[in-house]
Amino acid sequence: MTENIGARVGARSLMIGAAVVVVLAGLKASQTLIIPFLLALFLAIICAPVVSWLTRARVPVGVAVLIVVIVLLAVFSGFGAIVGSSVNEFAAFAAQYQVRFDGLIASATTWFEAHDIDPQSLDVLTMLQPGRLINMLGGVLKNLAAVLSNLFLIILTMIFMLLEAATFPIKMQAAVRRGGVDIENLGQIVGQIQRYLGIKTATSLATGLLVGVWTAVIGLEFAVVWGLLAFLLNYIPSIGSIVAAVPAVLLGLVQGGIGYAFLVAAGYVVVNVAIGNFIEPYLLGLTLGLSTLVVFLSLVFWGWMWGSIGMLLSVPLTMILKILLENTDDLQWIAVMLDNRRGAEKRLEVLETASTADGD
Repeated sequence: MTENIGARVGARSLMIGAAVVVVLAGLKASQTLIIPFLLALFLAIICAPVVSWLTRARVPVGVAVLIVVIVLLAVFSGFGAIVGSSVNEFAAFAAQYQVRFDGLIASATTWFEAHDIDPQSLDVLTMLQPGRLINMLGGVLKNLAAVLSNLFLIILTMIFMLLEAATFPIKMQAAVRRGGVDIENLGQIVGQIQRYLGIKTATSLATGLLVGVWTAVIGLEFAVVWGLLAFLLNYIPSIGSIVAAVPAVLLGLVQGGIGYAFLVAAGYVVVNVAIGNFIEPYLLGLTLGLSTLVVFLSLVFWGWMWGSIGMLLSVPLTMILKILLENTDDLQWIAVMLDNRRGAEKRLEVLETASTADGD
């Protein structure tokens, strides 16, 4: 009898594993369709409070949505113009930077040889040439252009989502009432994503402003580019701020030498330590209920799944998955493993309170 139960459990686990593999393969293969829909969904979630505030002020829903769309298009256009002009200007100076960089490498090689040090240790620096930096920025712009190429579809989908936002809760209540699903649990998805995106946007703005001001004060060229890059890449957890610092430090090395590069790096370290390593993890940990390990692993997984856009959406997608798992009896234990320490302690308190009540 025990062997039969074990065999059934093993077969069920194998089937679940195979189903997960099939689902993941389908998600990866259909990313060109899913990513625009997800971007539209998250934009709708961000804009929904603004639309609600306008409708409470007696603005018609259609007019409120139109106002939000116009503001979004203006913001996207402004960012696109600033980034495009700055990167084009940077590319125009790339040849000069390359000459300076080659001179630094030649001087360092001479110094190493004079002190009987193997100059091959400079191979790391030769990997960070300005030409490679241009290619990296070009890759970032290529991904951004790929997203903007679907901008019409994204905005159109977002408009319909916002127009349906008022009737969506009623439809969900009618759909899930027979199944006994608590509609309030479903509302947690929207609320937590809104809080996450709000905190992330605030910390990204602070990071971008501080980096831009710091690089402008010390005289680093293209300070606007480094501020915008720090703002955008800060949405990518864990490694985004580090990646944003690399090209600025390299330019500091080319522009003013090793001491100046350390000065540029010092500003990034102070900003990232203060905001990225203390303020942001504290706020996100309390808000999301996700451990820092889970945040990092979600970055790796969704980045493998959907590239840079997957990294950008990694935490919101993991939040949705966690809430769905919490409402599934068989897989609720996985949601518990995704909790941070405070969330796990709260669960233990609830269980101890329930056991004490049953004992009484």
